[in-house]
Amino acid sequence: MAEITFGGEAAKTAGELPSIGSKAPEFKLTSGDLSEKKLSDFLGKKVILNIFPSIGTGVCQNSVRKFNKMASSMENVVVVNISRDLPFSLHQWCGNEGIDDAIVLSELRDDDFSKDYHVRMLNTKFKSLFSRAVIILNSSGIVIYREQVKEIGDEPNYDAALKIIRDN
Repeated sequence: MAEITFGGEAAKTAGELPSIGSKAPEFKLTSGDLSEKKLSDFLGKKVILNIFPSIGTGVCQNSVRKFNKMASSMENVVVVNISRDLPFSLHQWCGNEGIDDAIVLSELRDDDFSKDYHVRMLNTKFKSLFSRAVIILNSSGIVIYREQVKEIGDEPNYDAALKIIRDN
């Protein structure tokens, strides 16, 4: 169980993020057009899983903007932005922001993602939303970086993520 805070309030997640060196669990998530996307759809490239509570918050919006901008300047890198928001809300926000090529996925139909990645918050007023986390996979789906952001209101460490992408 990861111990984090949300606005200074103690919070816990359902477990720990997948370990560095482990194979990332397959997932099925829902895109804005309601089609199903799997992790295996993205393998062959380095994958940044940008996991966040809700696109309705400034910090979450910033992470989508920054990671997508970062990846746009690199070859063989894809960002998969994931929350429990409705898929149309995610898609609409990206369209309004002019981030039309962003991959935004929702855990609308299947909760295996939050169970396998242990990102669901258990005991805050935002219980069942995702914690803020970043997981980076190599092109074979092996975890090469993970960050469980300790305070949900804080942004992830973009510099550390960028360094991992460049060095691997």
